[in-house]
Amino acid sequence: MDFHRPDSLEEALELKAAHPDALPIAGGTDVMVELNFDQRRPPALLDLNAVAELAEWSIMDGVVRLGAAVPYTTVITELAGELPGLAIASRTVGSPQIRNRGTIGGNLGSASPAGDAHPPLLASDAAVEVASVRGTRQIPIGEFFLGVKRNALAGDELITAILVPRASGPQQFAKVGTRNAMVIAVCSFALALHPQRRSVGTGIGSAAPTPIRAPAAEEFIAGELDWDGLASVPADALRRFGELVADAANPIDDVRGSAAYRRHALAVLARRTLTWAWTTHQRP
Repeated sequence: MDFHRPDSLEEALELKAAHPDALPIAGGTDVMVELNFDQRRPPALLDLNAVAELAEWSIMDGVVRLGAAVPYTTVITELAGELPGLAIASRTVGSPQIRNRGTIGGNLGSASPAGDAHPPLLASDAAVEVASVRGTRQIPIGEFFLGVKRNALAGDELITAILVPRASGPQQFAKVGTRNAMVIAVCSFALALHPQRRSVGTGIGSAAPTPIRAPAAEEFIAGELDWDGLASVPADALRRFGELVADAANPIDDVRGSAAYRRHALAVLARRTLTWAWTTHQRP
């Protein structure tokens, strides 16, 4: 196995173009597990840890630009106000050591249906910035996931950043696992309120071949919320919202949970996260 360690993004893109089968590695929290268990044997590794610009973040015109190698810990400690849903999700990832090493870009690159960062990025209408020697392009987050652990990257492309609109309202994230910590989600759900445009964003994890949104649920609940008077969400609207979220899922039975349980849990998580977010929105 060859090993490449570029010092700049330009060099990284040149190496990726020359070695399209090289597997990028930054935090290594997913890649090293697969290598250690002999689940993957790429012809080469492309170590991105020395590419400083990938570990930086900035805010411009209301959009947070997260470098692909920004770790979960940075999101938690520095961006909880701007990206509250992603910060909540980041707190649920692994242990402190994993959160220090694991990166948002790496989570996207693995494209696991159970990736904790994916639902809040979907709910926030994020975009994935990717680059190659041919140039840079942006992929809407909903078009990035193509299948189980498959993404829309071309062979010569690297994820360079995630572009996430700054939160315009309360956001929430919750997941169900087989234990309380350091667990892969049985299912997860993210919600974002967008009061200025009177809309709601959702994200579902670990309940379909890819992370997905629940568009019918979003459209329904946006029309039921009292955006002007801020009255509490009616019980029947909460219940219907949960049903529509569960209906959007396409889960399977596996060792972590049944499809029926996942649908039930998603309905509960949808009701809870909406209640939490709306309660926050009601506060003066």
